[in-house]
Formats: sequence, structure tokens, C-alpha cells
Amino acid sequence: MSTSFYGPLDPAPDAGWTDAPPRKGFFTDTSICIGCKACEVACKEWNAVPDDGFTLLGSSYDNTGALGASTWRHVAFIEQSPASDVLNRVGDSALTGDRNALGTDTTKVDLGMPSFDLPGMAVGADGRTDFRWLMASDVCKHCTHAGCLDVCPTGALFRTEFGTVVVQDDICNGCGYCVPACPFGVIDRRVGEKGVTKNEGIAQKCTLCYDRIGDGLTPACAKACPTTSIQFGDLDELRERAEQRVEAMHAQGISSARLYGEDPTDGVGGVGAFFLLLDEPEVYGLPPDPVVTTRDLPEMWRKAGLAALAMLAGAVAAFAGGGR
Repeated sequence: MSTSFYGPLDPAPDAGWTDAPPRKGFFTDTSICIGCKACEVACKEWNAVPDDGFTLLGSSYDNTGALGASTWRHVAFIEQSPASDVLNRVGDSALTGDRNALGTDTTKVDLGMPSFDLPGMAVGADGRTDFRWLMASDVCKHCTHAGCLDVCPTGALFRTEFGTVVVQDDICNGCGYCVPACPFGVIDRRVGEKGVTKNEGIAQKCTLCYDRIGDGLTPACAKACPTTSIQFGDLDELRERAEQRVEAMHAQGISSARLYGEDPTDGVGGVGAFFLLLDEPEVYGLPPDPVVTTRDLPEMWRKAGLAALAMLAGAVAAFAGGGR
């Protein structure tokens, strides 16, 4: 078994699996996501993930907010309005009622309903003439180089034969080392009432339905998706399909379409759950250039070892000099 912290590789054989099947993963096409949250519900039902409550965020119609220990799939609602963008640029002039400073018609009332025009035809407030919603079903990325897996002291996190990363509930001690190690902020410890909440204090995240794919079934979220926004299969095949989809969208004039996480030469070696986006990654709450947090560990340990040897040599020299 090797210990590769960066660079392209096939993660299952690298983890010691022999005769591993093709790597499995998700391709999420956000351009056809309708925000129905069927994937969230299916994930909770199949994996017995507890209800994380219904909350009103105040900033979005989304009621879950982010991925977490009790939200393994999260459908983000991203509201984009040219009018609001202009208001942000002119600042306090909107509060004073200076309509000339706004440079736009503010008589239209935005009722918060999604536009049914083809999304992504233009990027930025200057290019758009109407309100739009971007929908995106987020999930654990099942990174090629997974920082959470690298730092786990108990072996609770392990690499499956499908190249995915899974938490073993009965081995996790709740130390939380994996939480800051994830560059995407995915994994977290479940908070709840002790003795009542399932796996309270234990790190939890998407398993890519390890139990289902082991029996040749489709993960619950992809099975429930009514628009095929979430597609499951062999990762190499999904990458080819995604590239063709982007090319087709560019041919339709949707120049903003781009893939995120499919590149095996990026800072995490590519991910097992990648996306087609219609705007910059930051708009969706994704880091633009993620890097596995353990990439520099070998060099850090080498420098720490050299520093320790230098200190030891200095101590020996001081002791020998003092003896004279």
C-alpha cells in the first residue's frame, strides 16, 4: 500500500484493493436541476439520516443551508438578480430613493419566482436582464486525495473498492480531526441529544450509498432525481459525458458552462463527485482551487525531523563543551 498525498492516481488500487472495479462517482449537471430536493429526501430515507429541522434562513428559500452531518445532500438555491447587483454597487443611494443613481428600472417587483428561460445565456449583472435561480445539488466530493482519510487516527474512514470514502460509525471516536481537513467543508460531527440522536458526536457524510452500489444498485439520490441532474456511473465515462455536455452547451451559446472537479491534475487529484456549473465556483460556495490539506505533510515531517536533529546536535555539543 502506497502513501500518495498528491498527483493523479487510481485511489482504490493505491489503497491496497486488488482487482478493483472501475471507479464510481457522480456527475451533477446543475443546468437541469430544478431544486425539488428529492435527492435530499431520498438520501435521508435510505441512510436513516435524522431530520435536521425546517428552518428559514432569511437569505434564501433554501431550508437546509449547507452540507453537514445530518445533510449529506444539499440543494443550494442561488438567487441572482441584476437589480440587486446594481443596488449593491450604488450602496446607500438606494436608501435615499435616488432612482437616477441606480441607472435601472426599479418599478418591477421581484416575487421570487424562478425564470423559465434557458439558464446561463449571459453571465453577470451587466449581461442578464432578468432574475434567475441557480440550483445545485452538493455532496461529498469523494476526493482522489482525501484529507479527512489521511488524518483519521482510528481507521474509521476508509477507501472502498469503488474509490469512494466512507465513515465506519462503530470505529469513529468523534475526535473531529477530519472536519478541518476537508477543503470543501463537507464532513462534520453530528450534534444532538445524547441517547436520542443517532450517532451523536460521530463524523458523518455521504457514503455514495456504499451498500447500494455494492449490490449493483444506483445511489438513492441519483435514483430519485427526476431530471437526471445527478448521474451515477463509472467516473471515466461520466467525465466523457460531461465534456460532451459542455461542448453542446457552448454550441448553444451558453459560454458560462464549465466543469468543476473533473481534472485529475488539480489540488485534490480530481474528485469522485464533480459538477457542471453555470457561474464561478464561489457563487455556489465551492473553493475555486481546492488543495488537499495533507499534501505537504511529507515535506513538513522532513523539515521537522531536520530541525529535531539540529536541536539534538546542539544539545550534545553544549553538553560536551560544558564538560570540559
